[in-house]
Amino acid sequence: MKHRLTLPGLLLAFLLQLAPPAQAGDGEVTLIHIGDLHGHLVPRPNMRDGDPDRGVMAGGLAYVYDQVKKIRARHPHNLLVNTGDTVQGSAEALYSSGKAMADILNLFEIDAFAPGNWDFVYGPERFRELFAGVDGRKPMFHWQSLAANLYYATLYEFPETPYADVAGQRVVPPYMIKEVNGVRIGIIGLTADRGPQAVSTRVMDGFYLTPGEDELEAAIPKLRDQEKVDLVVLISERGLAANLELVETYPGIDVVLSSDMHEETWKVLKSRSGTLLVEEGQDGTMVGEMDLVVKDGKLASWDFKAHRITVENNQPDPVIAAKVAEIRSAFVKGDKFVPHVNPMNGSVLRTPIDIVIGYTKVALHRSNFSDADSMPAVIEGSSHDFLADAFKGACESDVGLIRGFRYGTHVAPGPIKLEDIYHYIPIGPQIACGKISGDDLRMMIENGAQGSLTGIIGYWGGGWLLAFSGITYDLDPGNEWGFRASNIRVNGDPLDPEEYYSVAGYWYMDLPGRINRSSALDIRVLKDRFGGIVDATAVVAYYLQTLPSHTVNPRLNRVTLIKPLPAPIGDNREIQPLAGVPHIEYLYHKDTPSVAFNDQGRKPDPAAEKDDP
Repeated sequence: MKHRLTLPGLLLAFLLQLAPPAQAGDGEVTLIHIGDLHGHLVPRPNMRDGDPDRGVMAGGLAYVYDQVKKIRARHPHNLLVNTGDTVQGSAEALYSSGKAMADILNLFEIDAFAPGNWDFVYGPERFRELFAGVDGRKPMFHWQSLAANLYYATLYEFPETPYADVAGQRVVPPYMIKEVNGVRIGIIGLTADRGPQAVSTRVMDGFYLTPGEDELEAAIPKLRDQEKVDLVVLISERGLAANLELVETYPGIDVVLSSDMHEETWKVLKSRSGTLLVEEGQDGTMVGEMDLVVKDGKLASWDFKAHRITVENNQPDPVIAAKVAEIRSAFVKGDKFVPHVNPMNGSVLRTPIDIVIGYTKVALHRSNFSDADSMPAVIEGSSHDFLADAFKGACESDVGLIRGFRYGTHVAPGPIKLEDIYHYIPIGPQIACGKISGDDLRMMIENGAQGSLTGIIGYWGGGWLLAFSGITYDLDPGNEWGFRASNIRVNGDPLDPEEYYSVAGYWYMDLPGRINRSSALDIRVLKDRFGGIVDATAVVAYYLQTLPSHTVNPRLNRVTLIKPLPAPIGDNREIQPLAGVPHIEYLYHKDTPSVAFNDQGRKPDPAAEKDDP
């Protein structure tokens, strides 16, 4: 049967042909950026060497929200974005498997979220419950989670996958589109292309991650050409260096809101391709405010402000403060305290986390910038030296060791609380004593240095150099793998590659033949007097009780840098030595005028550029 077009139908078709294309956006929008909260509910001291705010109490979710409210009041047309590593890093987050953070952050009304590698720490099913939703139920977090490079594993990748019915599909959407004040914004999400490597290898079973290059390359033209967005924003937990490499390879991104390496971009990093990149440190100690002006569907100008969140700059929001106090009441001293079962290893928390378990004579942290005079974070930290000492003491071994993770709190000289240790060890390991050959210890040092100092961004291992107790060595960061460490000594004597040394470190039930994920012999897992499970946090607490006056004063500078780390690439000081990466270094050449660090969107000052590396 043929259909005939009536006169009204012909008129409508003619008018549709004459209709103008979609109007290009004009307007102002503000991006509010938080990331790498790492489970920190309350303020902690800032003890970073040389920081102008050193000694000031920083962070705390009630104080973070105070700043968010201030920005929203000035700029009602806004989007609040969180870029990952949210549900790991504290006792409250650990024992609730992330729910404590959801209960608080849902009050923030966050618009978009890119998961970080530590957001997978409780396993794939809990990840789905928190961020994707299960069996038609909404996720616990009331924001839109985005990760273009996160898929359900196929049977080829993981034959035992519990998600065979959705194999190959994305776990959460790759992007979203929001219209704010007449501006159409496409937001692409990328998660880290690795799971939390310090924990069980089974954490990611059923999920599959890609580096994200192919997904980004496909998403940009789709948003630009098909969806006709005015702005493309990448929210990514792949780290500042990797994100910079991405936008140089795949131009078309206006703004990158980055997380992972805990860099603090007080000045916007502008790539040669024109993309603006920022990252907001860690633990809720910084909030970014980026004001964008769009004209004729294009980014016309911008302004960026980095806000340090402290008890001096901010007042705690009463609603958020009340929710934080409610959640913490089950963990701290008082009649509402209850025991909690560790979801990682089954140990039981029977002690309030705010009790004092010892004291320190030095500030404990691992956050110094890469150009610090002593102990850059990527090389060493006082907190890790202290923990390695605790494991060594518990086993009475030759060597104590711990992986060089990025997260962790700051402890000022004075009291150490149990919750401070949970900020360092919120991942449920136990401690084991065993034996590892000198040659394997040397390889641990070399592999750790390679994963932190290699010039190939894709080979970065996600952490920093391991910390040792009982081992000292010299390090040439510019050498190749296998030749960076020299003069390695074990308790003062030269390392013997053929000798087996007694060691102490992390142990996991599903890796029974390994200590700190390295093969070991004669393994003995520490137990309580009844043969029960002892969490690593309890081992540290016991170690403090064995010390005179329960006070720790760890020996520092166990690694001697033969040569300094590369100088910072611009006005921002760095934690990871980004200038050592060949993929990035060429972007900051002084003869490249399109590259600038600038917080007002203006052209760079030639006099200032002259001194850039």
